[in-house]
Formats: sequence, C-alpha cells, structure tokens
Amino acid sequence: MKSFIDAYSWINLRYLLEGLWITVEVSVASVILSFILGSFLGIIRYTKIKYVSAIVGFIIDLIRNLPLLLIIFFTYFGLPNFGFKSEIIPATILAMTIFESTMLAEIIRSGIQAVPNGQMEGARANGLTYWQAMFQIILPQAYKKMIPALVSQFISLIKDTSLATIIVLPDLTYHAQIIYGQNANYIIPMFLALAVMYFIVCYGLSVLANYIDRRLA
Repeated sequence: MKSFIDAYSWINLRYLLEGLWITVEVSVASVILSFILGSFLGIIRYTKIKYVSAIVGFIIDLIRNLPLLLIIFFTYFGLPNFGFKSEIIPATILAMTIFESTMLAEIIRSGIQAVPNGQMEGARANGLTYWQAMFQIILPQAYKKMIPALVSQFISLIKDTSLATIIVLPDLTYHAQIIYGQNANYIIPMFLALAVMYFIVCYGLSVLANYIDRRLA
C-alpha cells in the first residue's frame, strides 16, 4: 500500500502531467494535419482524376498496410539520410500525420459516397461548379455522417502516440517508464495512472464529439 502512495507523490504526478502535455500536443497537431491532408486525399480518390487518383489510391493502400512503428522509424532514422533531419516531436507528428491521413482518406471517401448523388446534381443545376458543390454542399453533409468514424480514428491516434516512445518521445508512456524504472514497485501504480489519464483524454474527446453531433442534428 505504501508503494502506491509513494508512487503518486507530487513529483511523480507532475512528471506524468508533463508527459501528458506532450501527448496532447502531438495528438492535437497530428489530428489537425491528418484531417486536412486526409480530406484532400479522400476527395482526390473520390473524384477519380485520371492517373492522379490511381496514384493517390496506390500510396494510400501502401501506407495503410504498413505498421505505424515502421513509419515512425523511417521519419526519424530514415529521412536524415535524404537530408531531412528532424527533432523527435516533429518527426512523430510527421509520422502520425502520414499514417493517419491515409486512414482518414478512406473514411472521408466513404462519407462522400454516402451522400446521395442528387445533392451534387441539384447543386450543379443551380449553377455551382463541381468544386463549389463539393465544398459547400457535399462535404458538410459527409462530415456529419463521418463523425463517429472520425472520432474513433482520432482516439486511436491519441493512443498510438505511445508507440513513439521507441524513438524516446517524452510523452506520457515514456515518463511512466522512467518513474517505474527507478522503482519496480511503481509498475502497477504507473499502469493505473496511464489508464486513467488516457481514458480521461479519449473519453473527453468522445463526449465532445457527441455534443457536436447533437448540435449538428
């Protein structure tokens, strides 16, 4: 019992919160960037632009079938061989963005396909160009349908940041490892702390998504 109390000393909790902040920082940046890039890739794949859509589709399928850990390794250890050296946090954000954007691209493409064809036809009949109709009529409806799938993917992204401990990203999981590495009696308390903190962040995102979904309804 004493080991549990000692494990949750203010020094350890503050150190965990510092790691949590890095996790949130990396997650937010990756979510925003992957959503933008994923939307772009999903639209291109849906529109079936000659050659371009096929190439984009091949790249998406290739990256989606690679382990995220391999992409993290490549961005941090591989890119410097091509002259693109990056610090740990930017390299992690880049790897997460590349991987998650391909996942989101398929979700977004499916969301666009779920919008009835009559919506596009009606928009074009009212004088809108194809791209005006896509961004003003189709995408808003598609995003609303995609909220559950997008949130699920974003939650996976948050949890996947722990994989970057392999390149010593000072995130929540890494800080917990440092703490219980100094005292083996802290292993279980740190695992419990990790579970609670990840749950709070992921559940908070789910609650926010449900609120947005109700507002849009």
